[in-house]
Amino acid sequence: MNERQTILLVDDSEDDLEIMRSVFKKAGFNNPLQEVENGEKAIAYLKGEGRYSDRNQYLLPAVMLLDLNMPQKNGFAVLEWIRKHPEFKHLTVVALTASMRIEDVERAFELGANSYLVKPATIEELVALIRCLHDWLQINHFPPHNEAVRR
Repeated sequence: MNERQTILLVDDSEDDLEIMRSVFKKAGFNNPLQEVENGEKAIAYLKGEGRYSDRNQYLLPAVMLLDLNMPQKNGFAVLEWIRKHPEFKHLTVVALTASMRIEDVERAFELGANSYLVKPATIEELVALIRCLHDWLQINHFPPHNEAVRR
């Protein structure tokens, strides 16, 4: 993954989003980081609807970090929507959640999650987790975005 590829962070907690911004900086992430506060906005972002229609500002992500427990449209519904749309079949979706329930892990993978990470209890552990994710992303190869998807 080169440092120009976008990461989309989906989390309903403003506190968690603020923490993640700080953690990404501490972990040395230089990729563009986009944020949305719920599942409906995540889908709007991917579809390029409304405020997300400017693809120069809201680039399609190579990776989505998705909280599962959100009001309205939760992460499971977002995963289901993504995997029903072939234009997003190559989108890497990482569930990043507080839930350690085996039912949630199984459901996330059944719906097409590529990975399931549990948010650690301390900032230091979260930085270490994000550094590992960063290292994995650097050695992974992602297909180029399909320009036809840019609506």
